[in-house]
This record gives sequence, C-alpha cells and structure tokens, in this order.
Amino acid sequence: MTSPRIQQLIEFLNDNPNDPFLLYALATEYLKAGQTADALRYYERLRTDHPDYVGTYYHLGRLYESLGERDNAIATYRQGMEVAQQKRDRHALSELQAVYQSALGLDEDDED
Repeated sequence: MTSPRIQQLIEFLNDNPNDPFLLYALATEYLKAGQTADALRYYERLRTDHPDYVGTYYHLGRLYESLGERDNAIATYRQGMEVAQQKRDRHALSELQAVYQSALGLDEDDED
C-alpha cells in the first residue's frame, strides 16, 4: 500500500519529471516505508540523471550497505566525495569520508 505522502510525491514527479529534489524525496519516503527496492530504484535514477545532486551518495551508499552490497557502497561514497569536492561542499565531503572509511573498516575506534 502506498502512503498518501508517496502518492503525492509521485503526482508532483509526474508534473516535474526532471526535478531532482522530488526524486530524492520519493526515494527517502520509500526507504522510510521499508520499500527498499523502490528506494533503491529512485536513488539510482537520481545518481544517473542528476549526478551532481550530492545528497544522493550518502543515502544510496548506506542503502547498499544495508543490503550487504559493500563494494557498491564504497564505489558510491567514492563517487560522492568527488562530486562534493567539485561542488566545494565540505559538509557533504566530511560525511562521505566518514562513511567511506567505515565501509573500508577504517573506523577511528580501531586505531588502538
């Protein structure tokens, strides 16, 4: 069953099919609803159609990790770091570096 929020976002997307924020919002709502296949589909579409939308990479990578797709997560974080550097988005870069290092098993807590 589709939530009213998801249905509303789909209607908005039908009116504005090239709006990256709507794709992101829809992916996020699907994820919240536990519909990971739909969330994955929209995050991947966002990465393909709007590769400069920095917020995609963190969430897509985390989703890959939750699905046990570590290699896809690492590649996604790496791509996101490149985009964040190009856009000079230091906050996103910092977040992506942290999850990238974690995915590689380089957590700071392991340095003891």
